[in-house]
Amino acid sequence: MIRFVTGTDTGVGKTLAAAVLCRMEREAGRSILYCKPVQTGLEPGEPGDAAFVAAAAGVAVVECLRFPEPLAPAVAAERVGETIDVDGLLADIEKAGDGFDRLVVEGAGGLLVPVWSDVTMADLADRLGAGLVVVTRPALGTLNHTALTLEAARARGLPVDGLVISGWPSAPGVTEETNLARLAAMAPVLGLLPAYPGLDTADPTTAPSELAFVMAP
Repeated sequence: MIRFVTGTDTGVGKTLAAAVLCRMEREAGRSILYCKPVQTGLEPGEPGDAAFVAAAAGVAVVECLRFPEPLAPAVAAERVGETIDVDGLLADIEKAGDGFDRLVVEGAGGLLVPVWSDVTMADLADRLGAGLVVVTRPALGTLNHTALTLEAARARGLPVDGLVISGWPSAPGVTEETNLARLAAMAPVLGLLPAYPGLDTADPTTAPSELAFVMAP
């Protein structure tokens, strides 16, 4: 089974959600690989999302491509004079996942971020035959952002496994509670992710020792 973790925006909590999904699979006794097809915004040798997931979930990880500027993959590649071979990238992902029970792939940014030319993250998910996990926020604006992402997914025939709501407060108010009800009507809610003070996915040493979804109140 392949899951493709996308989000309603950049910085919404995809890496943390991917780490929890990987950890849950590992604790259930399954072999799991986390894959980051394209990492942007980091120089060679700097720890990225894959390093954080390895520390947080204790699973095997692989990063396929990396570009230094924090831009959409297609733009970041163009600015350093490189071409992203989409077919080759897909082949690398599938080869890396051979022999594992589960493969969790984390996209960059949102569902329609360009990978190369007119190929988007949605196209990668489609060609991998993956189910989508959409990471979203609990705050004001999330209903529109989530609905747009789900509409784009369904227009392309992409299966949606469910939502992860990231940044769930310890004392949710009326905004979060009513948004949760509306989001649950859009797609299954796989879990709520609390905010982790001090966590920085660019620094694997900040990975929390206890990492799990919290359920809805």
